[in-house]
Amino acid sequence: MRKWHRWLSVFFGVVLIWVTVTGVLHYVAVWWPVDPPSAEAAAAMEPPAGFVCPEGWRCTPPRAETGFWLRDNLGLIHHLHGGMEGGIWGEIIVMLSGLALLFFCISGMWMYVQLYAARKTKGLKNKLFWK
Repeated sequence: MRKWHRWLSVFFGVVLIWVTVTGVLHYVAVWWPVDPPSAEAAAAMEPPAGFVCPEGWRCTPPRAETGFWLRDNLGLIHHLHGGMEGGIWGEIIVMLSGLALLFFCISGMWMYVQLYAARKTKGLKNKLFWK
């Protein structure tokens, strides 16, 4: 189990760092305070009179430029986070990294329990954490 844990972490650790950084950037962009758009910018974002969004489409108005580069590139950050910029292979790698994270959690706990049991059988201090 330890061998698999180490070898998978070499590859998926890099992908998980990528997903973590882009996820944090996404939330920084969303939560960063930005002044509301001016009346002219808000009017420019309104759809034309009589416009009806076709069924099955997700119609959203264009975003006003905020001058904050993260918020202005939020769609790109979202695509980088989900691996969509890498095509189907990027999405597969991101999905596998999520499964690898689950494996790392389970295998890490499994290895800890084995180490704890080995310490217990040897009569060493029975503490949850040791040096």
